[in-house]
Amino acid sequence: MKSGYSHMKCGLLGEHLGHSFSPQIHRELADYSYELFEVEPNGVENFVKNGTLDAYNVTIPYKKTVMPFLDVISQEALAIGSVNTVVRKNGKLYGYNTDYFGFDHMITASGIEPKGKKAIVFGTGGASVTVCAVLRDRGVSELCVIGIEDNTKENLIKHGDAQIIVNATPVGMYPKNLAAPVDLSLFPKCEGVLDVVYNPARTALLLDAEKRNIAYSGGLSMLVAQAVKAFEFFTGDKSEDGITDKILQSVAATTQNIILVGMPGCGKSTLGKLLAKKLDRPFFDADDEFTSTYGVTPANVITEQGEDKFRQMEHDILCELGKKSGAVISCGGGAVTREYNYEPLHQNGVIIFLERALENLSTHGRPLSQKSNVQELYAARIDKYHRFADIEIKSTEIPDKTANAVLEALDGFRYVR
Repeated sequence: MKSGYSHMKCGLLGEHLGHSFSPQIHRELADYSYELFEVEPNGVENFVKNGTLDAYNVTIPYKKTVMPFLDVISQEALAIGSVNTVVRKNGKLYGYNTDYFGFDHMITASGIEPKGKKAIVFGTGGASVTVCAVLRDRGVSELCVIGIEDNTKENLIKHGDAQIIVNATPVGMYPKNLAAPVDLSLFPKCEGVLDVVYNPARTALLLDAEKRNIAYSGGLSMLVAQAVKAFEFFTGDKSEDGITDKILQSVAATTQNIILVGMPGCGKSTLGKLLAKKLDRPFFDADDEFTSTYGVTPANVITEQGEDKFRQMEHDILCELGKKSGAVISCGGGAVTREYNYEPLHQNGVIIFLERALENLSTHGRPLSQKSNVQELYAARIDKYHRFADIEIKSTEIPDKTANAVLEALDGFRYVR
């Protein structure tokens, strides 16, 4: 963090900002204050004209709205037709667009090369205009923009030769997770997918790309890179080399969930509570959330209605827990037995398999563990635990020591871009 700017008042202007990562990013950039300002549409003019902030970012839906109230607008902002950064200098308001720099960085960091390729961009709003400007400057051979009215299977089939797919819409963004603007099976030649959405870390579109072994990148790298450029406009100072990736990893580490999976009775809840305390994060136990939501315990549902019914109900709980950011979540021992639980947990989380010696597993109050031989249950599930896990940790039987092993593993973990 650069110091010397504590006198500056900065922030973010928007309509709904409850889950913005911007304050955290700017705290890591400099010591100026950075607050969220939720303003109704009829209050934007007054905010811009009579506000006292030294500088601020602008997000949807006001990137075009603020433009008539500014004194000077940069060439790139005029070309794109929107402003996302406003700076007060010498009594005048200057407007810039740092999204261009952000998306350009996102492409570079992803390793995806659009030059000479056919690209499809979903969305026709301000983000789409920025994305298209970058792609054209990057030398795409053909660019097709798909709006809501054009997003039909019949139309998309005509563009089945597209090699680069970009989502520039809010589809799949929190809280409407796991929705996608398109099915990638329609594009057999696709070799790169970019999604400007940053929450969750992996949208349904990116999960689809991952499943098909297609290179992809989420919007967090764009968000961080545009913030770094905004910092330069805010302060007139140059950012540090490598700061974008450093902050990206830091933000990803603190906003992605820590998901614990493992055999029943392996100590996931105990470890989860300890990790939550050490990291100052909220903790959620999927079985407790199940009981709180349905008014009945998992054991009762399994005993009275069968495992299949329980798994259906459990899936709904895991879908809601998977939407959270920066939480520690302990899953039931059999969550991995249903492949459809992987994406809700993986979308915004690092999944940790906690392995414990079978003779030390607790079976009290666990009908499936009591019904089956523990070794048979383990044999049936072990491949699934490996399949779900990003990190595997062996329990030391000393919770604090195990927690420290997890923290060490997380410290060296490379988070998704």
